[in-house]
Amino acid sequence: MEEHDVVRSLAALAQPVRLQVFRALVVRGATGLTPGTMAEALNIPPNTLSFHLKELTHAGLVTQERSSRNIIYRAAFERMNGLLAYLTDNCCQGAKCAVKATADSCP
Repeated sequence: MEEHDVVRSLAALAQPVRLQVFRALVVRGATGLTPGTMAEALNIPPNTLSFHLKELTHAGLVTQERSSRNIIYRAAFERMNGLLAYLTDNCCQGAKCAVKATADSCP
């Protein structure tokens, strides 16, 4: 992952509503959520949610797919994992890190 992509992703997440939306999508997994469901569950006005979804999509952290008359939003797990890998790439002062990947890792 390039540094400018990391900065864009972190900037998108550095806002409470966007972080809340992204976390809801991560919890939901591959099924994703419609904007209406998210707005109701998170108690966010639809126009506000739309703005934040646009920002997350531009940062590459969220994908969208049209399904009939609905748009389904999903967390971009590959991008999220790339961001986490970038942030932890040089942990433990360059020594082999004690943290091991587990079966619980994100898809």
